[in-house]
Amino acid sequence: MGIYMKYSFVIPCYQSENTLRQVVHELLMEIEKENLMEYEIILVNDCSPDNVWHVIKSLSRENDFVHGINLAKNFGQHAALLAGYAKSKGDVIVSLDDDGQAPVDELYKLLNGLGEDYDVVYAYYDEVKQNLFRRLGSWAALQMGHALLEIPKDFKGSSFYAARKFIIDEMLHYKNAYPYLPGLVFRTTRKINCVRTSHRGRLEGRSGYSFRSLFSLWMNGFTAFSVKPLEIGFWLGVIFAVMGFGGGIYTAVNKICNPDIPAGWTSTICVLLILGGMIMLMLGLLGEYIGRIYICINKAPQYVVKEDTYDEQGC
Repeated sequence: MGIYMKYSFVIPCYQSENTLRQVVHELLMEIEKENLMEYEIILVNDCSPDNVWHVIKSLSRENDFVHGINLAKNFGQHAALLAGYAKSKGDVIVSLDDDGQAPVDELYKLLNGLGEDYDVVYAYYDEVKQNLFRRLGSWAALQMGHALLEIPKDFKGSSFYAARKFIIDEMLHYKNAYPYLPGLVFRTTRKINCVRTSHRGRLEGRSGYSFRSLFSLWMNGFTAFSVKPLEIGFWLGVIFAVMGFGGGIYTAVNKICNPDIPAGWTSTICVLLILGGMIMLMLGLLGEYIGRIYICINKAPQYVVKEDTYDEQGC
């Protein structure tokens, strides 16, 4: 691990007033244990409703290698990470959460996983200590990645990962308002490693992700980095058109051969509902794409930095 000049650790912070200090303390102990001489810890407050920004400022005053960034509103975890990446100066950038679940005591596994052949290394867990909702959300996101973003089937990842500086710099070129970090990583490199580590329970509280925020994150992934949903819509249209044409021929022939057969009102309504539903679904998907294009054209920001601790520390 000594071949790199500097390490940057980026931690997005939300509702972690009571856990962040412990996470940073453990990280500092591990940094000292691994003898990482040059490092920085960047804490990004994603407009948390608690007093986590005061904790961040206190930590930055206690340690010159700890820096804080305060966002003007809640932009989401991925945008908060990009805000931290923009300030990072390390040759290797490590991302982790503020809830204490990332196995910081196995940091050496993550950094050694880069080796000389890989650009990014993800930690993955055999036993995930999250509630059922979060496990289902992570599983759905992974399946979406396999189907739409061409993420390899054998990929296993988490929010605890390390990347080389040139990968982060390339990710920062993405300026649109809907960032999705796995999509940015996989469009930049395929030299990705996965290392198995343990997974710990949250120090306190519960995940800040709701179904709505998870769904929004999934939408970021497949509308920003894939047009496959539109291709699926096209082929569904072809299939339904062929089925409709074939059904029409069958109905006409059957009526000619059996004039006494009554017209099928119920089946007609079912067909109309199915076709109408498909049309509305695809119109909604097209609207989602067009709406996001409109917002990006208007240059909606990924994040807005309200203040940081760099000036106070003379950085």
